[in-house]
Amino acid sequence: MTSEPDLMNEAPALEARDLTKRFPGVLANDRVSLSINKGEILGLLGENGAGKSTLVKMLFGVYSADEGEVWMDGERVQIDGPGDAIDRGMGMVHQHFQLVGPLSVAENIVLGAEPTSNGFVKSADAERDVQALSDRFGLSVDPRAIVEDLPVGIQQRVEILKALYRGAEILILDEPTAVLTPQETDELLQVLRDLAASGVSIIFITHKLREILAITDRVVVLRGGAVVGQAQTEGASQQSLAEMMVGRSVVLSIDKGTSTVSEIVLEVNDLTVRDDRGQAAVKSLGLTVRGGEIVGVAGVEGNGQRELVEAITGLRHPRSGSISVDGAVTTRSSPRAINDMGVAHIPEDREKDGLVGSYSISDNLVLNRYREAPFASFGRRQFAAVAENARDLVERFQVATPGISTKVDALSGGNKQKVIVARELSTDNKLIVASQPTRGVDVGSIEFIHQQLVNERDAGAGVLLVSAELDEIFSLSDRILVIYEGTIVADLDAATATREQVGLLMSGVVE
Repeated sequence: MTSEPDLMNEAPALEARDLTKRFPGVLANDRVSLSINKGEILGLLGENGAGKSTLVKMLFGVYSADEGEVWMDGERVQIDGPGDAIDRGMGMVHQHFQLVGPLSVAENIVLGAEPTSNGFVKSADAERDVQALSDRFGLSVDPRAIVEDLPVGIQQRVEILKALYRGAEILILDEPTAVLTPQETDELLQVLRDLAASGVSIIFITHKLREILAITDRVVVLRGGAVVGQAQTEGASQQSLAEMMVGRSVVLSIDKGTSTVSEIVLEVNDLTVRDDRGQAAVKSLGLTVRGGEIVGVAGVEGNGQRELVEAITGLRHPRSGSISVDGAVTTRSSPRAINDMGVAHIPEDREKDGLVGSYSISDNLVLNRYREAPFASFGRRQFAAVAENARDLVERFQVATPGISTKVDALSGGNKQKVIVARELSTDNKLIVASQPTRGVDVGSIEFIHQQLVNERDAGAGVLLVSAELDEIFSLSDRILVIYEGTIVADLDAATATREQVGLLMSGVVE
């Protein structure tokens, strides 16, 4: 147990001591200790599943810790729910915004703490208070604007103002840039610098190394629910932080060389696809992918990427338009028929669309070929061939597992993703559709998966890469397509495109 801090001004604004949280079958946080000082920006770094969100939910009272203590300003505190945390001067901006779209900015900010008189909300006072708060912290918003009409970056400012309105002196931001353009991200980072200069303590949660180096004073790194290292940001590098996250040296940028482009393997013309609500998510979209190239699709999430990928891979039928693979029309073909034509699919949601968790690794590795020789003969399963295939792919694709009969549910996120990559890239492919291929995996697995996609390109396949990570898009792509509100607004040479250019296009600013 950490010794009791000096109760003078140097006591941390917030301190976690040996916080532990267990869920059924999972140790989410294991004796995590950290502290943050007044006016400091602390980076909480780790891959998805590292335990970052669980930790801050304990600090904010969403979860109760199984073990450990929370201290504020030198005193031990018991935080009984988010309301208690807010009363103690903490605020949290969640990864998924907690806003009411049809209400105004002012109404959202004061919701639950409205200025009233004789039981009536004083709307003019609310708008005036929000404007004063906005001016004070340099968070330019219109109090009368309707939230659902605002860009995502401005909505995030509303979330921050909502916390500040309630007196937050400690602000927790959970993956705050996940749905922002590069320009919106830069604006947010400047806002956070200004808040810290005014004395607000900020815990900044992310897995993006570039942002950690740009904004934080110190960094705490989590892996597997435990603290594996911490460092002063000054003097740190992306390489040193990545090595701390993974525990070994990693290559952050793939040296992919020049591509040799061949014939068109994917052609999409005038495609319109509806989302689950029946609204047009993809609108008259066209694109091509040639053999021997990686075409990256960059865009803020929610601009039609998911529906586009599902239409190409047969998981969703388009409303109109056409899709062709290697010259053959596949617009309304089944996923199996499209796969049989040489199309591999690394899905966005590996748990839902990529794996059967209760099946073994060996069974998951033949999900797309179980009915074919050598894995089946006259309708009978050939267990020896399935096992031999699994042993080969587990070794080639570096899947860390006790054995091929292990259920996929027992694997880490990175190894689950490697199972999908191994299955999809172990056949003779004409086209690989890779949607968020490295989401939620560690830096070492990212390095490996990126190299496999480059290997496919070099072997002559076309790769359509859909990613919310601009670093991934720029690292792998030969061409970059920018998608905005369901249509392709630019087709750029990756060698000459810039992050600023792509960021503006992602926000709808068309050159």
